[in-house]
Order: sequence, then C-alpha cells, then structure tokens
Amino acid sequence: MMYSLLYKSKQIFFALIKISIVVGAFYFIYAKLIKNDDLIFSVFCQFLIKNKIFSPKNVFFLIVLSIFNWFFEILKWQYLVSEIKKIKFKTALQQSLGALTVSLLTPNRIGEYGAKAIFYNKEFRKRILLINLMSNVMQMSTTCIFGVIGFWFFTSKYALKLDYYKLTLGLLFIIFAFSLGAYIMKKSKFTIKGFSLEKLKVFIKIFNKKTIFLGFLFSLIRYLVFSFQFYFLLHIFKVEISYLNAMMVISSMYFLSSIIPTISFFDVVIKGSVALYLFSFVGVDELVILNITTLMWLLNFVLPSLVGSYFVLNFKYPREND
Repeated sequence: MMYSLLYKSKQIFFALIKISIVVGAFYFIYAKLIKNDDLIFSVFCQFLIKNKIFSPKNVFFLIVLSIFNWFFEILKWQYLVSEIKKIKFKTALQQSLGALTVSLLTPNRIGEYGAKAIFYNKEFRKRILLINLMSNVMQMSTTCIFGVIGFWFFTSKYALKLDYYKLTLGLLFIIFAFSLGAYIMKKSKFTIKGFSLEKLKVFIKIFNKKTIFLGFLFSLIRYLVFSFQFYFLLHIFKVEISYLNAMMVISSMYFLSSIIPTISFFDVVIKGSVALYLFSFVGVDELVILNITTLMWLLNFVLPSLVGSYFVLNFKYPREND
C-alpha cells in the first residue's frame, strides 16, 4: 500500500514537471514574439506579408531546409549513440527534439545534457553526457572553422573599430587560463561526473573513428544548410549580395554569437544584435535583418521545440532493464 502511494506520488510529481516545462516553453516563446521591444509582432507580420514571405513556394522551401537541418542533427545523434546502444531514428528524433524543448531556458542549452541522459538508465547516462558533449563540440568546431575564415575575410575587407592590442591580450589570457586549468586538472584527481581526464581521453580514443568522421560530416552539412537558409531569406527580402559575400558575414555572425554565453531563449537577441552590426557594413536595412533572425529562430528553434513538447509530455522514465 505504502509503495503504491509513493509510486503514484512520484508519477504525479513527474507529470507536473513535464507540464511545467512545456507551459514554460510556450510562455517564453509567446513573450518573445508578443512582448519584444526590438521588433513589434504586428510590424513583423506586416513586413512579411508586404515582401510576400508567406508565398507557398517560399514557405515550403524554408520548412524543407529546417527539416534537413534537424534531420542531420538527429542522424548524427543516432550514429554517435549507436556506439553504446543501438537506437532507431524515431527514438533519436524524440530525444533530440525533447531535449531541445527542455533546454529552452538554460544557459548555452546546458539542460540538453541532462534531458538526453534521462532517456537512458543509469548504466548509460555518464557516457551519454560525454557523447552529447562530443556532438556539441563537433558542431561548435564547424562553426569556429568557418567563422574564423569568414571573419578574417570580413576584417580584411571592412575597417572594424577593434582594439587589436586588447584583443591580443585577451586571447593570450584565455590561452594561459586554459593551459593552467589543464595543468591543474592533470595533476589533481579532477573528475567530470565520475570520469577522470584519463578516462575521458580513453573514451574518445576508443570511440569508432568512422562514427566520429560521420559526426563531423553531419555537422558540416547542418552548417551549410542553415547558413544557406539565412542567405535564401536575404534573397527573399531582395538584398543584393553575392553568396560568397553573404557567407562571409553569416559565418562571422554565427561565430561571434556562438562564443557569447547566453540563455537559449535569448539566442535570437544575441544573433540579432551581432547580425545588425555586421550587416550594417554591407548596407542591409536593420528591419530586414531583425525579421530574418526572427524567422531563423522560429524555423530552427521554435517549431522543433513545439514538436519536442509533445515528446516531453509523452516521456516515460526508463526502466532499469531497458
């Protein structure tokens, strides 16, 4: 009798948590769209209608690009997780989109780690955390590689008001801090969720190299898809700019915005601010950039989060023998 009551209480509590996550996600999406001081929602809609953004052809193609974007992210997760447990694409989809919804309000989407780990029993959770870290590092590496190249061309073409002396000092300080931190962690018995640095190195070393290659390949394809989607939106808004010049600015924007710590929900604000600054050099209207960054957020973050909310509500805690 007591066990039954405890079990029911646990189930009710767990259901309340799931409902709270979904309600919170919906509220903050609503607040960002309706209570946005930078872009009034009615003006946003009028601007889209005026520029015929909602034509069936444009909407279809934009949604297809978003589907491809998340298709390769889900495929990457399926392949990476397959090293410890085989899962179907449908399962990878549920985990990826459900974790996205949960991570909505957490800094730098850190909630995604716990959300994905909870889909598995205790036997796999530590390794799931590491695999998710590996997945994010792959995507971040792709963003940084393209971003550094793009930003180098950007600074070569446009005169940015940068204090290179301070930037150099800052870079040297970061390198020193990382080097010192790595040295201290190596000499001490530092662990991450029970994993020592030595175990972390072994985990990565024994990981299937073909799977790692595929992970980087899917990250690259994702990057090319959503960066082209941004360019396509520029084209829809009749911005006269070549693909190479656009990619120079777009890659710089994603690079700079990705290294700024932020809550996922405010990602659109960060990218919008960086985009406004960078695209001002190529003479793109501010309202156009605000609309494009908002649309990119809706297509690649909000819509998948809404789908993910369904998986959150239907999530069942894994049994230990699963």
